Amino acid sequence: MRQFPPSVPYGADQTIYLVVEGPGQHGIARQTERADIETVIADLLSGQFNDPIEVVAFNTLEHWTDDLSKDVAREIRCRCDIDGREVPPYLEEFVDRSST
Repeated sequence: MRQFPPSVPYGADQTIYLVVEGPGQHGIARQTERADIETVIADLLSGQFNDPIEVVAFNTLEHWTDDLSKDVAREIRCRCDIDGREVPPYLEEFVDRSST
């Protein structure tokens, strides 16, 4: 996992969710921001991220960060179980790695 700096830029009191994605076919890692955790989970399940490595939340006023990968992986597995389907292949590694 990547180490994020302990300081978070000052801003309005909001929590931002960052999806860190692997290098993929172009050899460039991506970091994509989302405004809420529900959008992050929906985007992961819809295939908008092909190689997620971790999901991190940070708050711009309180200056904290939190790795939410384990919680997001658990929620993805739970939703797939409820829907009676397998975890999508592009999320299997993330879910397996984050669940342990």
